[in-house]
Amino acid sequence: MEAFEILLTASFWVAAIRIASPLIFATMGELICERAGVLNLGIEGIMTVGAFAGWFTVYAGGDLWFGVLVAALAGGLFGLLHGFLTVPLGLSQHVTGIGITLLATSITYFSYRLLLPEVTSPPKIEPFQALAIPVLSDIPVIGPALFNQTPLTYLAFVLVALVAWIFYRTPIGLALRAVGENPSAVEAQGISVTAMRMGAVVVGSALMAVGGAFLTMSAFNSFFFEMINGRGWVCIALVVFGSWRPGKALAGAILFAAFDAYQVRLQQVTGGVVPYQVFLMMPYVLSILALIAVARRASYPKALMIPYQKGER
Repeated sequence: MEAFEILLTASFWVAAIRIASPLIFATMGELICERAGVLNLGIEGIMTVGAFAGWFTVYAGGDLWFGVLVAALAGGLFGLLHGFLTVPLGLSQHVTGIGITLLATSITYFSYRLLLPEVTSPPKIEPFQALAIPVLSDIPVIGPALFNQTPLTYLAFVLVALVAWIFYRTPIGLALRAVGENPSAVEAQGISVTAMRMGAVVVGSALMAVGGAFLTMSAFNSFFFEMINGRGWVCIALVVFGSWRPGKALAGAILFAAFDAYQVRLQQVTGGVVPYQVFLMMPYVLSILALIAVARRASYPKALMIPYQKGER
């Protein structure tokens, strides 16, 4: 009974929403890339460089929001590289993406050692603080979870609504979805497939980097190696789980975060009777099972991972 009662506590849902926030940013970024027909496996490295770029900007004296901007710009640069290699040059999106992850991660770790050579423990910054929304934050359970979070968490939820609106209510959203389904039809309308895909990869990568920056500037207050810890790969799975739709992807991110928050509290309930490794793998096992159940019915973009050259039919 105590294990079930965890699900009814406000602290559990506060933690779940906080854990979901970086996943939401990165998942929306990956979703934008894939709806345009480009698989971005560089997400893990881009999140890492975003986490470092945002944190170090603030550590060097910059404003928190300026740190978020720097993180987005850093992610956008790696997205530009990934897009250039995969869109106009038509190189393998799998190989290029993994290469971007290795490059971004290596540059980040090298920069950390270069800029902070004498540091033995990660320096701390003053991160974003929780911002309670009057009246709404007083609602039992839901209030603290949704209306007493940091500004970046609010921004993550606004982002989902914005992406959905752009996809389904604007001409550029229609063109973006068409590029991932039938690029030759888009080109026939006089729209540059290359420009659309490049733009999607750059914007998507910038959002991935902001997801990484959330960890160092909102969830924690410092940067440490391996802090992304596979979240990028989880976001790729969440895009599939969400059937390439923003709303469903949001639900998947919250579901995974709830699993993660639950396993931490479940360890305390069992009192060490069950090895902690079992609890650590729970969110991933449950996510894999959910992904298997959903992926078989998922309708993926028809031109995903298929290079396109102007004039091809």
